[in-house]
Amino acid sequence: MTDSVKDALRKAAMFCAYQERTQQEVRDRLKDWSVLGDDAEEVIAELIQQNYLNEERFATAFAGGKFRVKGWGRRKIKQHLQQRGISGYNLEQAMKEIAPDDYRGTLTDLLAKKRQTLRDSNPLVIKQKLVRYALSKGYEPDLIFAVLGEE
Repeated sequence: MTDSVKDALRKAAMFCAYQERTQQEVRDRLKDWSVLGDDAEEVIAELIQQNYLNEERFATAFAGGKFRVKGWGRRKIKQHLQQRGISGYNLEQAMKEIAPDDYRGTLTDLLAKKRQTLRDSNPLVIKQKLVRYALSKGYEPDLIFAVLGEE
C-alpha cells in the first residue's frame, strides 16, 4: 500500500467514523481526493474489513433516524435508500427497523398535528390537504385513508 493510499485510508476512516456512510459516499469522497480505480477499491475493502463501512448498519440507522426524527414513511425512506445505492437484503433490514404499531401511531400523530394548523371550513378540503401531506411524507395511501377513516 502506497503512502497516498494509506493517507486516503486514514482520512476515509475518519470520514466513516463521524457518521454512517454508504460505499458510494466513500467512493465519491475518494474521487474528490483524487484516489481512483484499484486504489479506491482497496481503501473501501479495508474500511469494510475494519468495520468502518457497513451498508446494513447504515441502512438501519438511516431508516430508524428518518422515521423517528423526521416522521418519514416507508416509501420515502425506501426511495432515499435506493438513491444511495442500498438494495436487496440491506433495504429489507432497514424496513424492519420500523415497528408497525409505531408506524401507524406516528402517522396518526402527524395528521393530528397537521390538522391543528389547517384553517378551512370545508371538511373535504381539510381531508385532501391531510392526504397530500401524508403522501409527501412517504406514507402508503391505504394506510392514510384507514387512519383518516378512524377519526
